[in-house]
Amino acid sequence: MSAAFLTATELRDGGPEGLTKALERTLWHLGFHDARVIDGAHDHGADLLAVRDREQWVFQSKWKAHGTADHAGVDDLERARTHYRADKAVLVTNTNITASAEARRRALAGIGVDITLWHGATLDAIGQRMPDHVPAPYALRPYQEQAVAAIERDLDAEGTALLVLATGLGKTVVGGEVIGNLLVSRPDARVLVVAHMRDLVGQLEKALWRHLPKSVPTRLLTGESKPRALDGVVVATVESALSAVRAGYEPDLIMIDETHHVAETGRFAELLDLCGTAGRFGVTATPWRGDKFDITARFGHPSFKMGIAEGMAAGYLSAVDYKLYADGVDWDAVQDISRHGYSIKDLNRRLFLPQRDEEIVEHLRTAWRETAEPRAIVFCQTIEHAEHMADLLAVADPAWANASHLHSGLSKRHRDVLLNEFRLGRVPVITCVDVFNEGVDVPDVNLIAFLRVTHSRRIFVQQLGRGLRLSPGKKALKVLDFVTDIRRAAAVLNLRRTLEAEETEHLELPHVSRIEFQDETVGSLMDMWIQDAADLETAADEVRLQFPLPKGIL
Repeated sequence: MSAAFLTATELRDGGPEGLTKALERTLWHLGFHDARVIDGAHDHGADLLAVRDREQWVFQSKWKAHGTADHAGVDDLERARTHYRADKAVLVTNTNITASAEARRRALAGIGVDITLWHGATLDAIGQRMPDHVPAPYALRPYQEQAVAAIERDLDAEGTALLVLATGLGKTVVGGEVIGNLLVSRPDARVLVVAHMRDLVGQLEKALWRHLPKSVPTRLLTGESKPRALDGVVVATVESALSAVRAGYEPDLIMIDETHHVAETGRFAELLDLCGTAGRFGVTATPWRGDKFDITARFGHPSFKMGIAEGMAAGYLSAVDYKLYADGVDWDAVQDISRHGYSIKDLNRRLFLPQRDEEIVEHLRTAWRETAEPRAIVFCQTIEHAEHMADLLAVADPAWANASHLHSGLSKRHRDVLLNEFRLGRVPVITCVDVFNEGVDVPDVNLIAFLRVTHSRRIFVQQLGRGLRLSPGKKALKVLDFVTDIRRAAAVLNLRRTLEAEETEHLELPHVSRIEFQDETVGSLMDMWIQDAADLETAADEVRLQFPLPKGIL
């Protein structure tokens, strides 16, 4: 059986973007573990970068409605091969190349520059021979199997289901398995997967490829992408999904990613109301919202859930070596704070004395040298702060010469190239603002620093989760937290207390988490002072606090 997305008709009708996307999906079936489309301005002749066995591959795709591709594709690819220091270079076209292009390719081979050609017949042959499913390096973990079974049970019984899994535990894996199982039993079922951001929708479509047979097409539906048909699996932004449903599209199953974005009213609520007969399930790592709405009103109580502490204690997430730098606490103010109720906003201003960036760099340097094959993410407060820190790190140590910043102000192509370089180890440190919160998979990260970042419980869990994925040779995630918010101290204390309770049942783990304050005197006082960490962790700026004064502060 050939791949549905590699047929001559599908490639011709898909246009230039369709050819590149089909190539990307093909690479997953061929065992590549990182593939990124970078086509656009200043792409230096490349359409796609991919990594397999730590080799950099570069691809140039030339789509033709009819006729053959000329030598421009060969020249573009040679330029890209040099710029990206690629080990392999492949020219891809849905038809064939001209005689002059083939002559140019042979001439380059004569001087040691090898360019491989995948034309329409090659792609068809690859589609015939490649495995029906993307090769899976690991079987489903036991809890993932339990989660799939629980969701399918609740969908059958209630028509709704909810999955809550901490970042790094594979919520998309579970969702993809549920969808894949449905399509095995009902090949003609129409599945709609919805997310709130266009970038996240694209990432979701690619993640689902790992769970779908090559016979099932996927369609990306956004304001910029309008597929000819809505068969198979449609992955859409909520606005585009709403438009399709209003026009008559009727999915059999809906999956809402990052379900914490579903509110009592609004676009998601309207979509679910219009698709009242469809089964629906939500997946999220962080079920908390800033308002009072409880997502279980839409999806029922969680069919399955596992949090960060439980995942770490069971060995499914990386252990952590977590250090809070709160040695700037102004303890002279503590007596007054403990006697008089202050709002959290006022308390943070009185209590914490932020460290200078230069001090932070020195702490990061020490942690870097203590970490084997370090790969670091530094979370900053603003775009300007991220750019400043990247510049500061780049000149602070030769190992950080290629330190780069990543934020929403950069183009998607720029971000994808940077993530590819980061994955290869060519960029050792990335400073960022929020970009790593949702939908970005970077399992090799083993060092994270929080610099004056948000107090949001949801964002804290998402950002910490970026480094908790397991990877070969990774013993523990080292975390440096330069805390400037009492709620962050409470969140980490809450995590430590929960871990201590969980780990008593998992004494066989090779690496045990360690969560501590740099100054343990401060840590002990904080631990005594913050008695109800779980409540404080989620408190709002305006909440007024009254702390008992622990012995030893006076």
